[in-house]
Amino acid sequence: MFPPIDQWRTAVISGNSAGLKSLYSTQPAAQINTSAGHVDSDSTVAFWVSLKPKTITVHAVEFVSPRPDVAAFTLEVKATSAAGHVTNLVDGQTWQNQGGVWRIVGEKRDLAKLEQPATVDAHIYPTGDAHQQIQEALTRARHEHKNLLLVFGADWCYDCHVLAKAFKRPDIASVLNANYELVNIDIGNGDKNLDLAAQYQLPLNRGVPAVAVLDSSGNLLFSQKSGEWERARALGPQDLIAFLNKWKPQSRSAASRHATG
Repeated sequence: MFPPIDQWRTAVISGNSAGLKSLYSTQPAAQINTSAGHVDSDSTVAFWVSLKPKTITVHAVEFVSPRPDVAAFTLEVKATSAAGHVTNLVDGQTWQNQGGVWRIVGEKRDLAKLEQPATVDAHIYPTGDAHQQIQEALTRARHEHKNLLLVFGADWCYDCHVLAKAFKRPDIASVLNANYELVNIDIGNGDKNLDLAAQYQLPLNRGVPAVAVLDSSGNLLFSQKSGEWERARALGPQDLIAFLNKWKPQSRSAASRHATG
């Protein structure tokens, strides 16, 4: 494990607010984002200390280092209190070496409501012609009276793996498989299948995974506009089931009442 993360973990367990705050950058100020919005380092320190964990396990599922003085991790964090209460979180931490001292310059924190993937090594986005894959799925959809669920993403995307794992949950899979043909569309490093993203009105600059729903004739019923699924790590099973039920095949008259999202 990256030694500064061990320092961070120790400060959280000990409730050392001052020590924890010293690990957050002030120049520049750390950029901290939660599902509720942006917060400052004081609020973040207060959050971690409020957990009052007796133990914390930290598992790094993703690591990138775009340059020698920057290290970015996606961490699965399990905090267990003395009373046995467990809080599962996904915490993206970006560290920068500032004059020989590593400090957090960015954090992306979410409560984990879905089972998280152990790694992001699995291959879930197919190679080949995505246009053809959509047409083949449309043929199956027409035959089986289903809609299409298009998921734009990439194998390097942690939240894409979260979503793929969620789709295998029995409660979610039962709705998905009965009503949709699922097509995963690879965006590569942001340079593949951009024409399809534009065709289905998906602003990929808002993040991935990004989803669109088509009917069996290829008509666009829904396209994600605000990066709603980019934080798949923070979605709950009920969120996914509600979405799938909302956009599953229905009568033409009912479908016409829905505007593209």
